[in-house]
Amino acid sequence: MTAPPPSHKSFIGASSNGILHQRTYSQCQDSQAELLNAPGGISSIHRALQEANISTEVGIIVLDVLSLYSNTFKFQAVLFRGNAKLCGDLCYEILRCCNSRLSSTRKEACALLYLLMRSNFEYSRKTSFTRVHLQVIISVSQLIGDVVGISNSYFQESLVMVNNYAKSDKAMQKTNFPLEVKDLTKRIRTVLMATAQLKEHEKNPEMLVDLQYCLAKSYASTPELRKTWLESMAKAHLRTKDYSEAAHCYLHISALVSEYLRRRGTYPQGCAAFHMISPNIQTEESSIKDDSGMQDVHYTDSTLIENLEQAARIIEQAERYEVLGDIYKLIIPMYEVARDFERLSESYRKLFEAYNKIVEVMHSGKRLLGKYYRVAFYGQAHFDEENGKEYIYKEPKVTNLSEICDRLFNLYTYRYGKENVKLIMDSKKVNVDELDPKYAFIQVTYVTPYFTKEESKERLTEFERNNNIQRFMFETPFTKNGPAHGSITEQYKLRTILTTSHTFPYVKKRIEIIEHTEQELSPIEVAIDELHNKVIDLQEVVRAVTPDVKKLHLNLQGCVSTQVHAGPLAYAEAFLSKDKVNKYPVGKVAALKDVFK
Repeated sequence: MTAPPPSHKSFIGASSNGILHQRTYSQCQDSQAELLNAPGGISSIHRALQEANISTEVGIIVLDVLSLYSNTFKFQAVLFRGNAKLCGDLCYEILRCCNSRLSSTRKEACALLYLLMRSNFEYSRKTSFTRVHLQVIISVSQLIGDVVGISNSYFQESLVMVNNYAKSDKAMQKTNFPLEVKDLTKRIRTVLMATAQLKEHEKNPEMLVDLQYCLAKSYASTPELRKTWLESMAKAHLRTKDYSEAAHCYLHISALVSEYLRRRGTYPQGCAAFHMISPNIQTEESSIKDDSGMQDVHYTDSTLIENLEQAARIIEQAERYEVLGDIYKLIIPMYEVARDFERLSESYRKLFEAYNKIVEVMHSGKRLLGKYYRVAFYGQAHFDEENGKEYIYKEPKVTNLSEICDRLFNLYTYRYGKENVKLIMDSKKVNVDELDPKYAFIQVTYVTPYFTKEESKERLTEFERNNNIQRFMFETPFTKNGPAHGSITEQYKLRTILTTSHTFPYVKKRIEIIEHTEQELSPIEVAIDELHNKVIDLQEVVRAVTPDVKKLHLNLQGCVSTQVHAGPLAYAEAFLSKDKVNKYPVGKVAALKDVFK
């Protein structure tokens, strides 16, 4: 039988003491029944004791009072107009109670939530309850993102209860209110389904962030919800010390806020102001739509500054000091307009320190901005939608190949079992038909950022060669007669260039590969390429403000080709000697001679 909907009348007519006495007596009886009937069920006994606990009763009375207050006094404007924070905080706490182990607490919370929806609906002249709808979805997302945890069974029970209230409320039957309540509970269930996936992949940081990213993307037209999931992603990155990615989450939030302010006419640049920081930002944050989600948002310049400053703090932890200049170019004009000279002084002090650190790391050469790896997954039975997909993974500092291989192997053996996971350690093309379908195969290849000659001339510093990068390459040596390695005049290379969907750094530390191109380098082209790379390495050491003698010594002794012990003299003899030079294209010979100069 459907429970009658709550109303303010149900909370009037009994004093607080009467309610307390009646409910405590009833709960004590329930507790005794549970104690007698529980066959050693410790959790049910514990819950029964909690039900009769005085602090639980106080919590229930608070919910009663809030319900009574929301229906008796005309204070709706405080909750349903202007800043949504108070309404949001209230929804968050009510939903926490809807997730309680105690049935009595859940019942009271459901009643209050229903009355809040109904109040909002009546306040809007029976058109909708947009504010409560949005704040409830945001609160559910926060509960998930904050790892507070949501019990599916308890929460689903609460959703059914709220739906039943709407169905049995005779005063609302001729309105669209019951349908709106049903729509809200359906949306909450969708978020809960995503939660199940999040829990499934909680040990896999890349998959976890990917799922959060999908949720953030699905709310592109609802700023507050997108912001909530971007904040959840930032928290996940901070837990794993992926500071660059966490900072970019806050930069995207800042751009989202700036675009909202542009639509409201208070920040003309909008998210276009962020194009110097990352091309990803404008592409993603300019797509917000003016729907009901926008109407309930109340961002200000202070909101923008707060998120920009948070991004700046984390960028500093990521040691990407060069980005601070662009961030403060957005912050400082707002402080100037506000005549906030104290904050201006602080901003310029931070910039002074940042530029000093840039000079310091350029002198020492000790800043490490990460390594990149191509990771491919094969095995439909295990990877499902991930099967056949390839990603570029950004790994911290100087993570070597064996470290990332061990990490991924342990990650996926935890999920699929050690006997079912195999690593492919070479960079050759994988023939899927030759793979045993019962195994999960992971191919890991070290890659480096790829730049054209024109780009190389513009990207002069180590930071520039590791910022806003989208193309990567790896090379596979081969010979025409079979073996991977041969003599200098037989040695070819296949250069594979990979393009990702977004540039690094991004809000995720792995980005899907969307394009492959291949270049075959002839033996003389291999010689030109190897010598050119060695010249660049030597120039970096020699031109350093404080030359590293040890590094210079290693570079001079290092191998300069895929053929061990082949040096400049060997290349000269193979391609430039009088009896051999005519065998090769004039342009290639000239290019090789230029490298020697």
